[in-house]
Amino acid sequence: MKELRSIFDKNQIFLKLQNHNQSMLKGDFWQNKSKSQKILKEKKLYEKLINSYKLSINRLNDLDDLNQLAIDENNTNIQNEIFENIKELRSQVKKNEINCFLSNESDSFDCYIEFHAGAGGTESQDWADMLRRMYLKWSDDKKFKATLISEHKGDEAGIKSSTIKIEGDYVFGWLKKESGIHRLVRISPFDSGARRHTSFASIWVYPVVDENINIEILDKDLRVDTYRSSGAGGQHVNTTDSAVRITHLPSKIVVQCQNERSQHKNKETCMNMLKARLYDYEIKKKEKENQNEELSKSEIGWGHQIRSYILQPYRLVKDNRTNFESTNPDKVLDGKIDEFLEQSLYQIK
Repeated sequence: MKELRSIFDKNQIFLKLQNHNQSMLKGDFWQNKSKSQKILKEKKLYEKLINSYKLSINRLNDLDDLNQLAIDENNTNIQNEIFENIKELRSQVKKNEINCFLSNESDSFDCYIEFHAGAGGTESQDWADMLRRMYLKWSDDKKFKATLISEHKGDEAGIKSSTIKIEGDYVFGWLKKESGIHRLVRISPFDSGARRHTSFASIWVYPVVDENINIEILDKDLRVDTYRSSGAGGQHVNTTDSAVRITHLPSKIVVQCQNERSQHKNKETCMNMLKARLYDYEIKKKEKENQNEELSKSEIGWGHQIRSYILQPYRLVKDNRTNFESTNPDKVLDGKIDEFLEQSLYQIK
């Protein structure tokens, strides 16, 4: 609990909440809708942190009193029960601790996730689809909202590329370190000889830009292409050029959307994605990470992976940056990736 108190002091959660309460009392608070919504969102999260902290302290004190009674009465059954409650409390405190690490301005943003299959045809395309399912399951477990933005299906199975949007509390903060190459080793279900294959897919995570952040995009820097959607949606989607692809010429960033029936709406979504990509690009450049990112993007293959998922000849998921491991890849691929995300957050600090 001392450690938890120090984290709260460090991040000044109480002070931030007090400042937001004072801001809400000002007469012009509701005049700027986007700014007021941002403050309300942060206020809600700060209150959640503080309430959880207070509940943990009270619960710990109650368990301590109960433990003293159990010791006096030499009641081992109650002591064992207290021990189980302590483990549950420790898990809750850890969740609060992780939330305190998400202190950067963009951590509270929603995020886009792009998936790209590497070389290897059907194998890599199926692997990219498995990764997308993993993050969608994670999002569903967190009660977040996930939306499919675009999808290019594989020739036989899986996906060649796809983009999804996830909305929820501190989504980008949780997933920002997931960008990179993910490697899979398994017995291929597409190989009649049941041989072991290695597949690669890339994931790139970037934040949904807040409306208050001004990003200048010139029309002369854009190339806009329209094409027919290849996804589900009925006759209208498949017979009209409703899908939109926008290329930002100076940065070579490409975004595309096909999930809306209207070309206008798809273009609007693309512009929002482009703003997010440019924002992320500039942030990484300021942090001097852009050079390493571009180097890692040069090849979706050997020597660049951030995490390996090995199903054969043994079963292991290992993060190459934190060295954190799990011997239950089925659980990980089913969306249980919090331990890997937490280790990445600890490493940031």
